[in-house]
Amino acid sequence: MRRDLFERRAFLRGGAALTGALGLQACTGTTGPVASASKLYRPPIVPLRLTPDQLIDVKTCIRPFRAAGPNLSTEQIGDTLVVHNYGHGGSGWSLSWGSGEVAVGKAMSVLPKEIAVIGCGIVGLTAAVMAQRAGLKVTIYAREMLQRTRSFRASGSFTPDSRVALTEPAGAAFPALWEQMARFSWKAFRTYLGVTGDPVAFHDSYGLSDTPIVRREHPADPSITDSWATKGLPQQNSEFLHLSDRIKDIVPQMQPLSAEENPFGVAHAVRGSEMYFNFASYGHTLLGEFFENGGTFVNRDFHDPSEVTTLKEKVVIHSTGFAARDLWHDKTVMPVRGQTGWLVPQREANYSIRYKSGLALSKSDGVCIMHFDNELGEMQGVGNSLELPDRDDVLAAMADMAPIFEKKGA
Repeated sequence: MRRDLFERRAFLRGGAALTGALGLQACTGTTGPVASASKLYRPPIVPLRLTPDQLIDVKTCIRPFRAAGPNLSTEQIGDTLVVHNYGHGGSGWSLSWGSGEVAVGKAMSVLPKEIAVIGCGIVGLTAAVMAQRAGLKVTIYAREMLQRTRSFRASGSFTPDSRVALTEPAGAAFPALWEQMARFSWKAFRTYLGVTGDPVAFHDSYGLSDTPIVRREHPADPSITDSWATKGLPQQNSEFLHLSDRIKDIVPQMQPLSAEENPFGVAHAVRGSEMYFNFASYGHTLLGEFFENGGTFVNRDFHDPSEVTTLKEKVVIHSTGFAARDLWHDKTVMPVRGQTGWLVPQREANYSIRYKSGLALSKSDGVCIMHFDNELGEMQGVGNSLELPDRDDVLAAMADMAPIFEKKGA
């Protein structure tokens, strides 16, 4: 018998044996239920090393939150049309393509050949790339490039309704606009899947608990009579707008796991597929496209809106994030403090977990650690503009999560 035929038949016999061992149906041309396969999906879990010796950085950022949602309005300053694109709360990365589409559309309304973008955070840089794709010459004016902005201190997962607006100030029309932006962004990010360096990727995300997992609700507390309307800041979780259900048809949802499917030593678990961003490769990819398409970066600081009239471009997309509070004298921009700790990359542990007060998100640029006050919920960090890092906060989150990886009975 020819050696190649012998090896092929041996391979097919081995494949059939493996199929039978996994309880799957062999490809014999017949059809039938294979539901049992999902019940056996218990992926091997490489433990995360959640130890202080792995901690290499702590980053603090200020989310630019506006009660009414992102400012996407326009205004005329002298002979310059300004299109605003800031105030996305904790959703700047996630909504960057969708809000960029809105901003660039408004900029194109006066048929410019060139535009300026002020700010080089993720919202500004994305808008600049979108303007180039529309055929415009683009110059970014900013104090810092992406890698030194607040955007680079985020956690880096797709969370398009994270502190994006408050229900009452946002109004009845905002949810539809949000959905438009979220769906556009989701499709845009998917074009980066499989690109060298994995700027955008998916992995399994687990929610873990010692007690049954239920959707956490924050009903209005009638004893709290003040609100954003009276204090200028939200006073309780019930004021925040939650919109993720509007796109659950395209975004994978968490599913409960049986005991056989649960790979962790905790009683209850849910699993979903999570989109996330690797900052280093994503930033490199986006900046690469910007400069390859003839983009120009000018290092410049602005101190007053009137300075836009000194630019040669007469259409400006303003994307300075939290800095808009001072630059544009927009006191509707509220600070919401956020902090991330970063561990040495552990690429073999390609998943994320949320357990007790901690979140661990493993990416190629490091394992992101976040600490949550589950009682405060969305109110955590609201009104806090302190950007000094707190290492103890990160260590507390790690200490909460570490026991699920400890060997039992050792």
